[in-house]
Amino acid sequence: MVSQADAPLVNALKECSRRQQAVFYAPGHKGGRGISSLQQTVFGQQIFQVDLPELPELDDLFAPESVILAAQTLAAEAFGAEQTWFLVNGSTGGIEAAMLALCGPGDEVIVPRNAHQSVLSGLILSGAMPVWVAPSYDPQWQLCLGVDVDTIAATLRQHPHAKAVVVVSPTYEGVCSDIAGLATLAHGYGIPVIVDAAHGPHFAFHPELPTAALEAGADVVIHSAHKVLSAFTQAALLHVQGQRCDRARLHQALRIIQSSSPNYLLLGSLDAARHQMANQGALLMERTLKLAQSARRQLQDIGLPVLDASAVGIFQQDLTRLTVDVSVLDTTGFAADVWLHERGVTAELPTLHQLTFIISLGNSMGDIDQLVHGLQHLPATEAVSKSQLMLTLPVAGTSPREAFFADAELCAVEDAIGRLSADTVCLYPPGIPNLMPGEVITAGIVEMLRLAQTVGAHVSGLVDPTLQKFRVLRVDD
Repeated sequence: MVSQADAPLVNALKECSRRQQAVFYAPGHKGGRGISSLQQTVFGQQIFQVDLPELPELDDLFAPESVILAAQTLAAEAFGAEQTWFLVNGSTGGIEAAMLALCGPGDEVIVPRNAHQSVLSGLILSGAMPVWVAPSYDPQWQLCLGVDVDTIAATLRQHPHAKAVVVVSPTYEGVCSDIAGLATLAHGYGIPVIVDAAHGPHFAFHPELPTAALEAGADVVIHSAHKVLSAFTQAALLHVQGQRCDRARLHQALRIIQSSSPNYLLLGSLDAARHQMANQGALLMERTLKLAQSARRQLQDIGLPVLDASAVGIFQQDLTRLTVDVSVLDTTGFAADVWLHERGVTAELPTLHQLTFIISLGNSMGDIDQLVHGLQHLPATEAVSKSQLMLTLPVAGTSPREAFFADAELCAVEDAIGRLSADTVCLYPPGIPNLMPGEVITAGIVEMLRLAQTVGAHVSGLVDPTLQKFRVLRVDD
């Protein structure tokens, strides 16, 4: 019987790395013996010793029977799922696989406008047609506050044959939707709820954190294990419960999405991160919440507005996320981000008026002191009116898949207005598409992208960074 005190995959990696043998399999560095002096200086040699392939003792990610199966079973138990899959292609791969498993060409999927670009990728791969819904929006903070149950109810009445409901909860800012209410509603129509909970894997480990999506009744939940836990970047988890998701089809989708040579450093770090949270999670989250509470209190004392659920009517909020309105200091989030980064304080997400900071189990009180000190001395750089980089509901011209495979051409921006975009364009982070394949390019979208660039946002996906030309779908003569 394997217990949460065990780490089966990590232990197997450790044993294999200690074995003395003549190595004639990939990777080419042979346990670190072939690395360069530069690699050794930057990465150290020890990590290469556990950079191993699918040896017999290390199981097979796509047909697990031993240590990977045991590790995934322990993860399911720790996070509250019926079944869990380890992901080596990030939450992105998990979301894409979920879309492939639950949707097919022409199927309708209810999708909030603040969905990550990986949902759009899932729509392109599956051929499903999005039914876009607007999340709740707070104009003062200019933030999406989650998806309202009544909004989804109205949408399901109009689209009762939709195959799934997608929800982003929590958002980058830690804003959570009523997953229990949404799950009850969707299940009444016999359809599953997919929750992009990339930023919420820690919820299951402390009562003062929001309700975990699995506990609330979601059918498929995707977690990034690196954003707030201790796994390596790109390591993630996909959880399933109930019978509304065909697990055999999901398994096949994961084989399509993920590498056939999975990185065992990522897989091992998932096992280790689960082990840490299962055995120390409550203590670690208690400490993290106290750090966040201290930061919140100090920033409020110096007059900086901090996003607070009680003030703006958020359903639930992850208080380990700190979203600070820096516009009161006559600066933009982008300018403030650069200034702070040059002084050793780096935010997770800058926006036009705000900065969002992730406080996690890796932070210390010294970090909090440095954060508060930096924000306390933040200089004014430019007064900006409450211009809004809003996400508007797309005027759908064609399905994302049809648009992706259609012929395209490059044209001047003035000629692109009213045409259908061939590209996905987004501010990154957070990676929410501002313009999607098949969406009508409007003057408002172009103006919003120009404003974002002007104030220092990184705009991803532009074929012409000067915004003078756009790729559009070719129109047959």
